[in-house]
Formats: sequence, structure tokens, C-alpha cells
Amino acid sequence: MRIGIGMPNQVRNVRPSIIPAWAERAEDAGFAILGTVGRNAYPGVADTVALAAAAAVTSRTELISGVLLGATWPAPLLAKELAGIDGISGGRLTVGLGVGVREDDFLADGYGPRGRGARFDRDLEVFREVWRGEPVGGGPNAAVPEGTREVPMLFGGFAPAAMDRMARWGQGYIGGSLPASFVGPTFDAASDAWQRAGRDGTPRLVALVYFALGDGEAGKRNIYDYYLSSGEEMATQVAAGVCDSPAKLEEALSSFADIGATDIVFNSGTDDADDIKRLADVVL
Repeated sequence: MRIGIGMPNQVRNVRPSIIPAWAERAEDAGFAILGTVGRNAYPGVADTVALAAAAAVTSRTELISGVLLGATWPAPLLAKELAGIDGISGGRLTVGLGVGVREDDFLADGYGPRGRGARFDRDLEVFREVWRGEPVGGGPNAAVPEGTREVPMLFGGFAPAAMDRMARWGQGYIGGSLPASFVGPTFDAASDAWQRAGRDGTPRLVALVYFALGDGEAGKRNIYDYYLSSGEEMATQVAAGVCDSPAKLEEALSSFADIGATDIVFNSGTDDADDIKRLADVVL
């Protein structure tokens, strides 16, 4: 498995200035991936901003959003944002996308939760048109520079429509931030959808795991807080899965390898940058 680390962009009241410094330290430590966690109605730093900051200060590490709430954005604007980040990074962005489930994350007028799946399917067509340099806004101009590539996409979600979307448009699937025993069936569903769609090879399967080594209790509180809007049961379950010791990290690596994960991204429960080295010492 390729091993990555998430930036703490959605730790409550994160210090935004830590994001570029975190990205630099993570690349220097040898992580293959830098990830983000995405919500809009939460006091953090947006995926696009964190990814752009990381793109500007790194040169080797892949950048992945896990996952960005695509259906909350006007499609041409998001496509332009992603193309710019990818260009700044030198072609290192892989965008993980989902439609979103929390109603308060749908902040833009006209982009509410109702009908988001069908809207997002149309948006994916628009992404490709923008990235190909087709004119936007009814005028003669493209939104992106010549030479812009189509940004590789991964998809998250649990519904059959999400799996079909992944198989049609994506390079793979991003699992939920849950133990391998819960994620395994979704990896299987993603692989089945891939085969039904007649795709060659196998999909990329990305696992997400929370960790907090310097202050495990603070990490669990932060993750509980982040997921509380999804219900106390969900918040408790995800917080309980935070890896707060080397033994739990090693268990996560083993269990996700057993279910076929191609990549694993350890998302931080705190913005303690010393946790980068603590994690690297165990998993790299």
C-alpha cells in the first residue's frame, strides 16, 4: 500500500498557517500522499485552499481530497479551481469527490441537497468540458489554460449510484473513515461495479484512518465533534476508531491490506505537527 497523511484542515479552529508547514514536513518525512477532509459548515480550511497551499510548497507528494463535496459547488467554478490546483502542483492532484449528506454543508443558493445526485452526474460532464478547454459562460473563452489535463477522480459514498459513478468516471473508490470490517464490503461493491462497467484492471481502493499520537484524547474529542452532526452513534463509532498508539496503527495497516486497499491515508485528529514524525516512525 501507498501510505499518506491527511492535513488537519478540518480540525475545529485549526490554525490555517499550519497547513503549508504541515505539507512540507509530511513530504520531507516521506509520505506518498497528502490528503484533506471536507466540510463547508465547519470552522476549518476548505479542501481547495488546503490543497492549493500544499501544491505550492511540495514537489513530489500526490494530493488527494477525501472527499470534497462536489455537489455543493457550481460545476464550472469547481472544475476551474481543481484545474488550477493541479496545474500549480505539476499534475499531482487526484480529486476525491462525494455528493454530501449533511444539509448544512449546502451553502450556495440553488445547490441544495435535493436532487444532488442527478445534479452531480451532470456536473461531471461539465468538469470534462471545462478541462478540455471548451468555452464557458456563453462567450468565446475557456476557463482554463491550454494544456490543462483532465484531473483524475476518485469517488466516495455508499449508495449504488455512487459505485456506478465511480465505475463510469473514476480511477477508484475512497472508503469511509471506519474499521476495515465495515469498509471491506464497500471495497467489494466498488470492485463489482468496476467489473460490470467493463473497465480494465482493478479500481484504486483508498482507505481513510484517523490517528492522534501526541494527545489521543484530544484527537478523539475532535473527531467526535466533527461527526456529531451525523448523529451521536456515528460520532462515537468514528472517534473510537482513532489510532492513538503504534499498535493500533499497525493493526490498521494490516487489516486494510487484508481487504485489498491500494492506499491508506492517516488523517490527523489534531493540528500537532509533531504527530507527522510520530506517525512516520511507525508506518513508513
